[in-house]
Amino acid sequence: MTGDTVFIASDHAGFAMKQALCADLAARGFRMEDLGPQTAESCDYPVFAHALCARVLENAGRGILICGTGIGMCMAANRHRGIRAALCTDEYTARACRAHNNADVLCLGARVVAPALAAELAVIFLSTAFEGGRHARRVALIESS
Repeated sequence: MTGDTVFIASDHAGFAMKQALCADLAARGFRMEDLGPQTAESCDYPVFAHALCARVLENAGRGILICGTGIGMCMAANRHRGIRAALCTDEYTARACRAHNNADVLCLGARVVAPALAAELAVIFLSTAFEGGRHARRVALIESS
């Protein structure tokens, strides 16, 4: 996935992690598009989640959302038809959400996940392919509701 653009956004609580993750992933060859915010001033996370989801849907791409716990971003993202956002805190869920659920948005909690682990989870998420097969039927059922 290193050739495709990865969209990334946060709120104020996730701002520092977003900046670090952007730099880390770019150094690994991922093309990053930072959708904000541009400062650590207090802001409303749904604004950034909605902007990122629109870009992911327009480009059939993948995104990363970061807030304090990752929960608010995940809830806001999953309000978008066609988005499958997953809150991940470990390697297994980062891999499984892609392989089994074809997740297109990774949600991280900056107050929950250490920066080094966040980078690992992002790389796993971005480099894991959807397995299809029996999982494709289940993803279709999610999308049909």
